[in-house]
Amino acid sequence: GILMFGPPGVGKTLIARATAGECNARFFNVAISDVLDMYVGESEQKLHALFEKARQSAPAVLFFDEVEALGGKRQYAREAATAKLVSQFLAEMDGFSQNNNGVLILGATNVPWAVDPAFRRPGRFDRFFFVPPPDQAAREEILRIHLKDRPTAGQLDLGWLARNTVSFSGADLRQLVEAASDEAIDASLEAGVDVPITDAHLKTALRNVKPTTLEWLTTARNHARYANEGGQYDEVLAFLDRHGKG
Repeated sequence: GILMFGPPGVGKTLIARATAGECNARFFNVAISDVLDMYVGESEQKLHALFEKARQSAPAVLFFDEVEALGGKRQYAREAATAKLVSQFLAEMDGFSQNNNGVLILGATNVPWAVDPAFRRPGRFDRFFFVPPPDQAAREEILRIHLKDRPTAGQLDLGWLARNTVSFSGADLRQLVEAASDEAIDASLEAGVDVPITDAHLKTALRNVKPTTLEWLTTARNHARYANEGGQYDEVLAFLDRHGKG
């Protein structure tokens, strides 16, 4: 299995979907509501059924978003049922009677420090993959994609915007374009004619849209500095060293 972690909005779910497409596998997107049940023992049965369906459909990708909701640290669990669900999850991944050949198990979380450490044992989520905010080239391309089907006018300095949106996630960049679109709509209402998005609208929007990743990066920095067992957060530290000042 592979556990992806990073700030919200950086595309962990998109990476999971792309992975399934690249290997021509059936994709199972497991929502928390697909597993959790108020009745004792039902959650474990539902989880087992999902794994069985994936095994029967191999090759398959079984994707758990917000995996900490199903695999949180057992020492902090207030109810025995929560610990039992974690144990069932672990057994499904590499239990004695299970055969997961042809099944890739992907997990995504914004809080990897909340996931039970037993999941990171070899044979389970033995690969820990940091998904950072996009770099400058990626930010420029994301802006271009979100502006593609919108009316624009004049030269849009996307390179300047990309340089000045360090730590923006893909979701933040989408919000930036939405805010610029709102600026153009306001101008249209005021002028009484359709006003396309201009470079000025984008730069005005940038003054009002802030990156949502900063709080996560601050928290991750503390874990990376003081709880970096086995170097699992080395990529986070490297990212912060490169972009901390920005």
